[in-house]
Amino acid sequence: MGTAGSTTGTGTASTAVTSGRRHLPEAPFLVAANRGRPSRRPVWFMRQAGRSLPEYRELRKGTGMLEACLTPDLACEITLQPVRRYGVDAAILFSDIVVPLKAAGVGVDIVAGTGPVVEQPVRTAADVAALPALDAEGVAPVADAVRLLVRELGDTPLIGFAGAPFTLASYLVEGGPSRNHERTKALMHAEPDTWHALCSTLADTTLTFLRAQVDAGVDAVQLFDSWAGALSERDYRELVLPHSTRVLQGLADTDLPRIHFGVGTGELLGAMGEAGADVVGVDWRLPLDVAAARVGPGRALQGNLDPALLFAGQDVVDREVRRILAEGATAEGHVFNLGHGVLPETDPDVLARVVDLVHETPVPAGP
Repeated sequence: MGTAGSTTGTGTASTAVTSGRRHLPEAPFLVAANRGRPSRRPVWFMRQAGRSLPEYRELRKGTGMLEACLTPDLACEITLQPVRRYGVDAAILFSDIVVPLKAAGVGVDIVAGTGPVVEQPVRTAADVAALPALDAEGVAPVADAVRLLVRELGDTPLIGFAGAPFTLASYLVEGGPSRNHERTKALMHAEPDTWHALCSTLADTTLTFLRAQVDAGVDAVQLFDSWAGALSERDYRELVLPHSTRVLQGLADTDLPRIHFGVGTGELLGAMGEAGADVVGVDWRLPLDVAAARVGPGRALQGNLDPALLFAGQDVVDREVRRILAEGATAEGHVFNLGHGVLPETDPDVLARVVDLVHETPVPAGP
């Protein structure tokens, strides 16, 4: 099983905190994200904080999801759990994409078995105008959790994250998760001015949320556009890309790696690569060597083991991990990950084996 190494405690001089941020020039995750040659193949898992871990389920007993996200010591401990258990090369902040909406005053809750549910869907220009703005004070508990983690993580980088404007807009318009996004697409095409106003507002919210995490000391950020794969490339470019670009470009001055990820976005990877990310996440539907050609030069890739294959037995998992590592070696930088999040019934020992196998695989020679 993977071990955490020096991933807890105050760290050494190389991990000293300066103005809220550590200096981690040799961290394999950050080196790969910046298209360098890391000392080992880096790996972390989306949704590693929680879900499949028994210690997470025990800790969360009696506490709602959003309450846990907004309780700094609880969010800190949940974030640390997979780092201790697996020895992954990055921690991702325990949070949820609707946290900034909740913090701004939008009536939203996470319903078990359903997901985010919005009390009053946003479907008119008046609804958009009435949306409350987020200020940094509203997400102070999230920033406090980041500060706690910066002190505890040693030399393990911390990834902050937020939902992209399109995915947040879809939840607001639909009122919750949607299979077809029919109300969202109708608004996009029937009232494009209202749609752009909504996404502009949400880009502001997302930037405020990410800036609060950056100021508190995260080492990278990931923008999740979970539902973007429901769109054609034409619609994505015209109605979504400008707003994601504003978020990612709005963080360019931080010099932190910016990761952009969506599900079912194989046909959109070229456009997503133009939005301003340093790393493009790829789901399991497309081989990484093909994805590298679509994304284009100047960006690293992240991914992309199918989470369902973790149930297929160790021989299958080992074979698929090696295949993905070989395909990822064609990219300018590669961070091993799943093609989406850890599924709740995943055996933690299987994930630990994946980490060990990735770490044991030699780093490809440079060009």
